[in-house]
This record gives sequence, structure tokens and C-alpha cells, in this order.
Amino acid sequence: MPKPPSAARLRAARLESHGLRRGLTTVADAVRRLGAIQAQDFTAAKWVLGARVPRSVAADVDAAVESREIVRSWPMRGTLHLVPAERLRPILAITGPRVQQQTATRHRQLELDAATYRRARAVAEAELAGGASRSRKELQTAWEAAGIGTRGQRGYHLISWLAHDAVVCWGPVEGRGQRLVLLDEWAPGQAAEDRDETLAELFRTYVAGHGPATVRDFAWWSGLTHGDARVARAAAGGTVTEFDQERLVAMDAGWPADRASPTPRAAAAGLALAAFDEYFLGYTDRDAVCDRAHAGRVIPGGNGVFQPILVAGGRVVGTWRRGRDASSIVIEGFDAASPLDPVTFTTSLRAWSRFRGHELESVTVA
Repeated sequence: MPKPPSAARLRAARLESHGLRRGLTTVADAVRRLGAIQAQDFTAAKWVLGARVPRSVAADVDAAVESREIVRSWPMRGTLHLVPAERLRPILAITGPRVQQQTATRHRQLELDAATYRRARAVAEAELAGGASRSRKELQTAWEAAGIGTRGQRGYHLISWLAHDAVVCWGPVEGRGQRLVLLDEWAPGQAAEDRDETLAELFRTYVAGHGPATVRDFAWWSGLTHGDARVARAAAGGTVTEFDQERLVAMDAGWPADRASPTPRAAAAGLALAAFDEYFLGYTDRDAVCDRAHAGRVIPGGNGVFQPILVAGGRVVGTWRRGRDASSIVIEGFDAASPLDPVTFTTSLRAWSRFRGHELESVTVA
């Protein structure tokens, strides 16, 4: 039996798939490579992209949104993501009904029935018609004026319901957030697809941007059933290939299941990646890149809030945060016996500072 790939080789392949070894050309390229990027925290999502696009700045992400190359909505797991604009409707056609089934009990608790939804949709379509946009607060005010209550998360769930039905999405950037628009007007012309075709494309892009990865990883990331995940793998056919007995890579990734391949190991240069970065978040099994004993440090208290991470040699070795101001950074390693060297991460942290429009002045170890 051939020797399985080493953990170091796996991490090198992951860095390559993520666009973190050599970088990607544009923000839109980075979103297409990864397939989807969790963007509940819009500011963090911008650096997920910036870390993969050398010399980019935060305004480049805003520009990609404003040009409608990428769009932010709720395509998967009931969570906001950035996706290529042309892929949103096909994905929602599969994931939207499943999310609505999962939220049915909560809708009943909030007394949100089909009749209320139809009224809310009519108001939203009238408010947003003709290229108009509204903030979350403005749309909820319009609903209140029409006699549709929005308190107790009703307003949030109505917006999410409309988004999962491909009626609205987030459009123009405003401050740290965005304004709501009609999807048909903001990103029209997305062609209908066969269900298996959409599953195949979603699986292919996930593996291309996250591989080596398993079918189980894909099921978690997409929020699909394991049955649909297996259908997706079968439909993807020869566009993906085995990396080891469980994990897959894109056929054209340059990482064949050849244990003797001279492909290099993960570079030792340090990376300062965003909170919720797909390099850590995008898998149900994260042991390959982060010691299980330390994974809780990335998600303190298991509350679903991911911290910005430090990566060296493909391994997650610590976390980082802003210091007293935007020009100072504090890093904290996981292993007290092997303290972090700030020099390892300075280049990446300088890139983050420039991305945000600042100059890095100091990096200190917690």
C-alpha cells in the first residue's frame, strides 16, 4: 500500500488551494476560488480576501461588491457569505428550502406565517423597486408602518426569509455594512441549472478552494445533507481526484495522489489571517492544521465567534488582535514552550495594516 501523504504536504496543499502560497489576482478571483466566504463579520471577510490578494486594500472589496461581481447574502448554513454573483441563485435553489425547513419552528414561535411573509414581501418589493436601497432599519420601519411587527427578531427573520427566497440581498456598501436591494435588479440574469449540475459545481469549487478536503467537510461547509454531499461528489466526477484515502483535490490543482511527488512543504513564512478565515473555519475536521488541544483558543467558549489566527508552516499557532490603536498588534501563541517570534508575522501584519489604511508601528507578544 502506498505511503499516505505527510501532514506537512497536506498543509502545503491547503495553502495552495486557498491562494495563500502565491496569491490570487483580484478580489473576485479569490471569491471564485473559495466558492463562498463566511461574511457575518463583513470587516473580517474583507481581510479573508485581502490576505489572498497581494497589495489589495479594503476598498477593492467594496468595489467588487459595487461592481456586482460578488454579492453578500445567506446562501449556506443560514449564515451570511460572499459568493460570485452568478452563483447565488443556483445555490439558493438548493439550500434555501432546507434552511426554511430548519427555521420553521422559530417562525411559528415568532408568529411569522405565509400570509405575513407575503405582506412583508410586497412592502419590500415596493420599497426597493427601481434600483432603490434601504438599510435594515429603514426596511423594518416600512414594515412597522404597514402593520407588520418587527420586534423580537421578527424583522431579521423576515429579511432572511426574503434572502433565502432570492428576493433581496445586500447591495451598496455603507459604512461598515451594506444596504438591502432587490436581487433581480442588483444581479439579474443568473441562469437556471439542473440540481445535480449545481451540486457538482459547488463541490468542485469547494475542493478547488479548500482541498485536500473530505465529503464530510463539504457537507458541513455547505449545510447540505450527507446524502446531497455524496450526490455532489458523484456529480463532480473527474473534476476532482484523490489526495489520500479520504481527501480530495481539484484535478488541475497540481497535487496528484503521488506520494513521491517533489511538491514542496508548506512555507515557513507567517500569515496573520482573519477571524472566520476559511483556512480554519471551512472544515468540520480541523486537526490537520490546528492541534485539537488549542482549537478552543480560536473559538473561546465555543460561542461561534472565531478569533484572527496566526499560521506558520501551515499550522495555526496562535491568535492576534489590535493593540491600543490601529497601528499596534498583539500576538499570542498557543505553546508557551515555543514562544512566537514577532518577526515571523510582521510582513503579513504590515499587509493587514496597509489593507486597512494604516501603517504598522509595533508588534508585541502577549
